[in-house]
Amino acid sequence: MSLENKVAIVTGAARGIGLAIARRFVMDGAKVVIADVDDEAGEAAAGDLNSLGEAMYIHCNVAERLDVRNLVAETLNAHGDINVLVNNAGIVAGADFLDLEEDDFDRVLSINLKGAFLCSQAVARHMVEKVESGGAPGCIVNMSSINSVLAIPNQIPYCVSKGGLSQLTKATALSLAKYGIRVNAVGPGSIMTDMLASVNDDPAAKNRIMSRTPMLRIGDPSEIAGVAAFLASEDASYVTGQTIFADGGRMPLNYTVAVPDED
Repeated sequence: MSLENKVAIVTGAARGIGLAIARRFVMDGAKVVIADVDDEAGEAAAGDLNSLGEAMYIHCNVAERLDVRNLVAETLNAHGDINVLVNNAGIVAGADFLDLEEDDFDRVLSINLKGAFLCSQAVARHMVEKVESGGAPGCIVNMSSINSVLAIPNQIPYCVSKGGLSQLTKATALSLAKYGIRVNAVGPGSIMTDMLASVNDDPAAKNRIMSRTPMLRIGDPSEIAGVAAFLASEDASYVTGQTIFADGGRMPLNYTVAVPDED
């Protein structure tokens, strides 16, 4: 699955799944633009990836239209093209429904959903212009979640944002199909990122995750990166409007699985 000489923007790529995707893309030959608001981590990530290929960092709050416009302009100035966009930037705000603050709801939706819309629209406009000038179409990969379908009562804005992102994926895929531009999503299950690392020290929490994961393990960010690389490659040239759930079998599960005791 080669991305040789493709130009890819990955939002929220200073750490976690976004960084794993950026790393995989660089290893597959892409020129990667890391977009994030954490300048220190973003610059460090770009510096690390430059030892493997070509990467650069651009500060961008995806919920701010002018930041997104600058991200697209700087990428085009640096590389002259954008072939792939990965909308990975996302945040959470946990609270029970009756206690959830309006500002927290708005903040999560602005990054997770509005940010994906703004980035997709800005990049797609460039991609459409290129296609109309005889160039090759690009693709967009959205970072969804099993929580686009399955709900968590104390993560309402996150679940709502991912549900909306599922429909954004389908609607934009239909809108852009006539240009050959593909739009798909990846729906991770439990992945070992910083947010989940604490379960390693909490046997009860880890057991709960395992009981709903038929493969009986937590996924690695690199496994999500592999799915994103497939969707960004020509191997997925006839795939659009789809969400691939990489969840260790959780989505089909209608029961809990027995978890072996650890030695």
